[in-house]
Amino acid sequence: MLFTRAGLEQATRRTVGAHHAGRLRAVGLSHVADLGCGIGGDALAFAAMGLRVTAVDADEVTAAIAAYNLAVFGDRVEVRHATAEDFIARTRRFDSLRSRGDRNSADGPAENSAGGADAVWLDPARRTGGHSETRRIRAEDYSPPLDWAFDLAGRIPTGIKLGPAHDRDALPEDAEAQWISADGSVVELVLWSGVLARDGVRRSALVLRGDEAHELTAASDSEDEPSRELGEFLHEPDGAIIRARLIGDVARSLDAGMLDPHIAYLTSDAAGTSPFVQSFRVRETLPAKVPAINAALRTHGIGTLEIKKRGVDVDPAQFRRKLALRGDEAATLFLTRVGQKRLAILADRV
Repeated sequence: MLFTRAGLEQATRRTVGAHHAGRLRAVGLSHVADLGCGIGGDALAFAAMGLRVTAVDADEVTAAIAAYNLAVFGDRVEVRHATAEDFIARTRRFDSLRSRGDRNSADGPAENSAGGADAVWLDPARRTGGHSETRRIRAEDYSPPLDWAFDLAGRIPTGIKLGPAHDRDALPEDAEAQWISADGSVVELVLWSGVLARDGVRRSALVLRGDEAHELTAASDSEDEPSRELGEFLHEPDGAIIRARLIGDVARSLDAGMLDPHIAYLTSDAAGTSPFVQSFRVRETLPAKVPAINAALRTHGIGTLEIKKRGVDVDPAQFRRKLALRGDEAATLFLTRVGQKRLAILADRV
C-alpha cells in the first residue's frame, strides 16, 4: 500500500473497518459510496467483505493513492476525485434525468456507473488539508458540513465517522451513536442511520481487544449507580463505555457502585469482572503522598508499577520519578479522589 503521513494517521484500523463492513452486509446492503475515503482504509474493508464500493475523496493526490491501494479489487471498486457534495449532487441529477427517461444530458453517461449505491459511509474532514502536518478544526468547519451530512443520513442508510469526543448535544436524536475502542483506546464515534441503526438502540459501546469483540447497547444513557465505600475490588470502565454513558449498566452487572459520583471508577466486594472493565483487587489504601506511597512500595517489594489517575491534577510520568521502585513484585497505583479527599490505591490486576 501507499501512504501519506496524514492519511495513515487518520485511517480506520483494520479490525474496526471490518466491523463497519460487517454491519452493512448484515442488513443486506451491497454497494456503498465511501465519501471522504482517504487512502482507502474503510473501502478496503468494505471490498474485502464483498461489497461494491465507490470511493470518493476531495484531494486529488489522496484519491490517486486510494486508487492504487484498491486496485487489487478490480471492478468491484471505483475511485473518484470529487467532494462529497459534488458527488451526491451529480448522482442525484443523473437519477432525476433517468427517472424522466432523459438520456441527452452531457452529465448522464458520466454518472451511470456511480448510481445505485444503497448506503453511504461518510468520514468528514476533521483536520486541515495536507499530506503531512495537519491540525484539528472546529466541528462547524468540517467538510462536508455536518448539517449536510445529517440531512443525507435522513435520506439513505449512512454511517458517519466522527471523533469520540464529539459534542453529544449535537448528535441527531434519531441516529444510533456507537463509540468504539480498540485495545484500550477510544478511536471513533459512528452515527448510524436508516436500516443501519438498530431498532431500540441509541447508545452503544463496541469494545475490541485483539480478536475479541464485545458490545453493550441501550435505548438511552444509563443512570449511574450511587457511590459507595471502596470495596475489595476496583473496576476501570473502558473508554467507550464512559463515552456512551453506559457506566450504570456495567455497574449493575457487577453489583458495583461509583467510587465517586463524578469519577469513572467502580468498586465492589464481588469478585466478578466484565469485558467492559479492567478489574483490580485492592491491596492497600494510602494518603496520596509520596512518603506514604514509597513506604508501601518498599514493604511489598514493588519494582514494576503501573500508574493510573482520574480526578487529580497529576502527571504520572513526573510522579513516577519521585517513587522508589525496587523489588520483583508488580502492582498498579491509582491516584484519585473521593469528594475532596485525594487517595492512592495500590492494587493488582485480576
